[in-house]
Amino acid sequence: MARGDQLARQWMIIQSLISSRQGKSVSELAGTLKCHRRTVYRDLEALQSAGFPVYTDKVAGKNVWCLLDAAKHSIPIPFNLPELMALYFSRGMMGALKGTVFYDSLVSLFNKIKSTLPAEYIEYLGQIEKSLAVRTKPYKQYGQLRSIIDQVSEAAIQKNYVEIDYYTMSRKTKTRRKVAPYKIWFFDGTFYLIGNCGLREDVRIFAMDRINNLELTNERFEMPAVFNIDEFMKSSFGVFHGDPVQVRIWFAADVAEYIREKIWHETQHIEPQKDGSIIFEAEVAGIEEIK
Repeated sequence: MARGDQLARQWMIIQSLISSRQGKSVSELAGTLKCHRRTVYRDLEALQSAGFPVYTDKVAGKNVWCLLDAAKHSIPIPFNLPELMALYFSRGMMGALKGTVFYDSLVSLFNKIKSTLPAEYIEYLGQIEKSLAVRTKPYKQYGQLRSIIDQVSEAAIQKNYVEIDYYTMSRKTKTRRKVAPYKIWFFDGTFYLIGNCGLREDVRIFAMDRINNLELTNERFEMPAVFNIDEFMKSSFGVFHGDPVQVRIWFAADVAEYIREKIWHETQHIEPQKDGSIIFEAEVAGIEEIK
């Protein structure tokens, strides 16, 4: 039996008993959970052993399981198990954002949830956390960029221009620019600023860790109503944004399944070949990133 399935059932039992005024029989719980009565008995015993205040009672001549009323009223649980698991999973995924307001806010949310729960529930959530594992790719240390990220966030919300000194990696040069920050974009372990660049008079993408200095201005801008981030980025294979190019790539049979199991681009089309190889087609913004 998968540990995650057992935890999910037990959490559903708790939620069912919390919402029930007269308790639930084992048969009713088994019907709700779509499992055998013996499984429900084992889960109830496991919950009791873990310290949950569940007990048996007789209502209208029928044996039912209940949760102590005091526990019902003292445990405000607005989440179901999949939602809690998603929160725990997202915390692991956001480990790369340590040192930013985004990660700190998520940790604060977890602490607030835990503060509403008694010790046995916190222990139970700990079991959920142990059943999940998330590993992030190599990532940048954004703690040192916290000030820049915070200022760009504020400017984007208030719709104020920023002035930045930006280092362009390809040209190895630094330039001063006035930018209208439209969006903050996090992609593949890096924060980007997407905005209208006064120097280039076009919407450009700036890696935030290449912004050396940033100053907020009092000058306001209006983002064009027609600007749509999904439309702007949909042709890109990654970050690069340029003129669309139709590409066709042949992949040998021994790597074909690896290519087929992912969506690499919105416009992709995969054409199987008789020898097991494939031809991958897509319309992308330039060929640098796909190469």
